[in-house]
Amino acid sequence: MNLAKSAGAFRAGVSLAPKILGVGCKPINLTYRVRLFHVNKVCRDGYQEEKATLDEIHKLMKPQDFQTIDKIRNIGISAHIDSGKTTFTERVLYYTGRIKAIHEVRGRDNVGAKMDHMDLEREKGITIQSAATFCSWDKDNKNYHFNLIDTPGHIDFTIEVERALRVLDGAVLVVCAVSGVQSQTVTVDRQMRRYNIPRITFINKMDRMGANPFRAVDQIHSKLKIPAAVLQVPIGLESDLEGVVDIINRVALYNKGEHGEDLVSGPIPQNLKALVEERRQILVETLADVDEEMAELFLEEKEPSVDQIKASIRRATIARKFSPVLMGSALANTGIQPVLDAVVDYLPNPCQVLNSALDVVNNETKVNLVPSVTKPFLGLAFKLEEGQYGQLTYIRVYQGRLRKGAYITNVKSGKKIKVSRLVRMHSNDMEDVDEVGSGEICATFGIDCASGDTFCDGSIQYSMSSMFVPDAVVSLSVTPNSKDAGNFSKALNRFQKEDPTFRVKFDPESKQTVISGMGELHLEIYVERMRREYNVECTTGKPQVSYRESVTVPAEFDYTHKKQSGGAGQYGRVIGTLSPVSDGNNNNNSFETAIVGGRIPDKYLAACGKGFDEACEKGPLVGHRVLGVNMLINDGAIHAVDSNELSFKTATMAAFRDSFLKAQPVILEPIMVVTVTAPNEFQGNVIGTLNKLQAMIQDTENGQDEFTMKAECPLSNMFGYATSLRASTQGKGEFTLEFSHYAPTAPNVQRDLIAEFQKKQQQQQHKK
Repeated sequence: MNLAKSAGAFRAGVSLAPKILGVGCKPINLTYRVRLFHVNKVCRDGYQEEKATLDEIHKLMKPQDFQTIDKIRNIGISAHIDSGKTTFTERVLYYTGRIKAIHEVRGRDNVGAKMDHMDLEREKGITIQSAATFCSWDKDNKNYHFNLIDTPGHIDFTIEVERALRVLDGAVLVVCAVSGVQSQTVTVDRQMRRYNIPRITFINKMDRMGANPFRAVDQIHSKLKIPAAVLQVPIGLESDLEGVVDIINRVALYNKGEHGEDLVSGPIPQNLKALVEERRQILVETLADVDEEMAELFLEEKEPSVDQIKASIRRATIARKFSPVLMGSALANTGIQPVLDAVVDYLPNPCQVLNSALDVVNNETKVNLVPSVTKPFLGLAFKLEEGQYGQLTYIRVYQGRLRKGAYITNVKSGKKIKVSRLVRMHSNDMEDVDEVGSGEICATFGIDCASGDTFCDGSIQYSMSSMFVPDAVVSLSVTPNSKDAGNFSKALNRFQKEDPTFRVKFDPESKQTVISGMGELHLEIYVERMRREYNVECTTGKPQVSYRESVTVPAEFDYTHKKQSGGAGQYGRVIGTLSPVSDGNNNNNSFETAIVGGRIPDKYLAACGKGFDEACEKGPLVGHRVLGVNMLINDGAIHAVDSNELSFKTATMAAFRDSFLKAQPVILEPIMVVTVTAPNEFQGNVIGTLNKLQAMIQDTENGQDEFTMKAECPLSNMFGYATSLRASTQGKGEFTLEFSHYAPTAPNVQRDLIAEFQKKQQQQQHKK
C-alpha cells in the first residue's frame, strides 16, 4: 500500500476508508492518523538500498558469524558539554561489573571518573581524549559484548568525536533535561548523520531543578529534525524523582541499593496511568509514520503486541528514521540499566551496518565488506596514543580476524608489520587477547602509522575512506624556553600524529614555530601537555587568526616572463582572466584553460596549474591562503628555444599576483557561531559583552533558570572572551565556539592588516 498517496488523498478530501478497511468496516479518522506518512519517504528510500545490499552480504556469511556478531554492540556516548556523558559511562561500567567503585568527574576523593584518565581531564572536569573500553551486559540469559567510546563534548576536541563515530555502529545521545538540545548537541547530530549512525537518546539530569523531558523531546523534533518518542515516563521530577515507568511493558522501574544496582519492578502509580497510555499511543503513532508494518497495524486499528512494538522500534532506529528516548539521572543512579537493555534491543550489531572500502588495484572501485572471520582481514587505525610501551594504535576490524603474531600490511605505505601484542582497552588499562574477530575494536603496539591508515592481510588491497577533518581556525606561535629542542620536536610530532586537527609549521620569516588548531582551549591543552609530559616550558605568542584572501571583481591579465642569462633563457606569456568563483562556493579555487590551436602545449599548461596552486598558498595582501578564486588562461605564447615549464609556472604566479591586486581584493576572516548559556539574571550583561565584540545575535532561548543565546562574531574579537564572560556572569556563564564561514573584514581592519604585513616585510628586508 502506498501510504504517501493515501495521505495525499485524505488531504484532498477523498474517502479511501472502504478501500483500506474493506467494505462494511467502521471508518476511522484517517485524516489525523496518517498525518506524517509522507514525511520520511526520502529517508526510507535511502535506507532501502542499503538494506538490499546488506541482505546480499548476509548470504556470504556463515551461521557461526551471525552467532558471534549478534552479541556485539559498538557504541559511542556523545553530547553537549556537561550533559553527563562521562558520569553516565561511569555508571555503565559499574553496572556491567567493569569497575568496583563509582568516582565522580569532579569528586572530592580526587580519583576522578575512570574514562577521564589524563590528569588534565580530572583537573578541568572535561573530557579531552575519547576513551575506549569494553564491557559485558546480560539480557534474556545472553551475554552481550559492548565496545564503548566516551567522547568529548567541547567543540575544540571535535576530531575525537569524528574519529569515534567513524568506526562505531550506534550511539547514545545524552541530552540534559533542563537545557534540552544545545549547540553542541546539534553539531554531534550532524556528525552522526555524516557517518549514518543510529542513535538512542537518553535524557539525563532528571533530578535537577527545572527538568522537563517532554520539552527536550519537542526540541529533538524541531532542532534535530528526527522523529522521536519516549519509551518511559518519569515517576516524580526534580528532587522527587523516584524511577521511571516502562510504557511498552506497562511496568514501573525503581533503582534500589546503595548505588542503584538493584532494578526493582512494580505496578504503575495510579496518577500516571493516563499519561502512560497517552504516551504509548504517541509512540505507536510516531512509529506508524516511519515503519510500514506498524502503519498497517495502525490503520487496521489493531493493538500492537510488546514484541511488535520493539521490532518496529529496532527497524526504524537502525534505518535512522527514529530515535527512542529514555530518561533518568546518571548522578542519582536512576534509569541506566534500561538504556543498556535498549542498546541490545534497538541498536544494530556490526553486520546490520553497511561498510565499504575502495579497491586500490582496481581503479578504487567501491567494495562492500563482509563481516565474516573467513574473509581476508581488513581494519582501520582510527586513533593513536603515546602509551607507556610506545605508540598505541586503536584498530576497528571490519572483515576477517586479527591474530597475535600475524603479519598485516599498511595499504598506504605497503609496509608489512608483525602484530606482537593485541589488547582490549579499558580507558588507560589494557587486557591481552590472542585474536579479535570482525566488528570488534582492539589496540596494538609497535605499528608505525598515521590516524586513518587501513591495514589488510596482504591478499587484498582495500582502503577505507578517511574521516572528515575540519580546518584549523586559530594559530599560536610557540618557542621553547630551554635550548633542548629534541623534546619539543618529539612532542609536536607526536601530537600531529595523534590529532589531525593539530597542525605545525615553521614560519621562515619570523623564525617561529606556529601551531594551529580548533580553538584557544585546544592549543592551551597541547602547550600544557608539552610542559607535563615532555618537561618543555614554552613561551606562546598572541593567538593569530587564520585569515583568507579573495577577489570581488574579474580582472584581465597579459603577462610575459622573460629572462636571459646566457644560452637558453626563460620565456612564457599567459593571457586570461582572474575572477571570483561563479558557483558561490568560496571555499575552493579553480583553474581553467581554454587554449585554441595549441598556443601553449599541455605540459606547460600543467606547469601553469602548479603555479596557480602555489600562488594560492600565500596571497599578495597579507600572506594568507587564497579562497574562492577562478583563473582562466585562454591565450599565450611560447618561444621555440627559451620556453620551459619553469617559465610558465613563474609567469602564472606573477600574472596571478598582478591581476589579484587589480580585482578589488578582500581579506576574509573566520566568522564563529558563539553559543552562550548563563543564568537568566545575567542576560543584559551577556548582550552587552557580545555587542562590544560586534557580534550579531541570531537567536535567544529562555529556559526556566537559564537562557541560551546564539550569535555570529568574527574570531579576532573572541580572544579573551572567556575572561570577560566569567566577570559579567560571576563565573556562571559558559560558551562554545564553532566555525561557520568566512566573510570580508571591515575596511579599517583590512587596512591595518595590510599595513602590519607590509611593515613585517620591510623589517625582513632590512635584516637581509
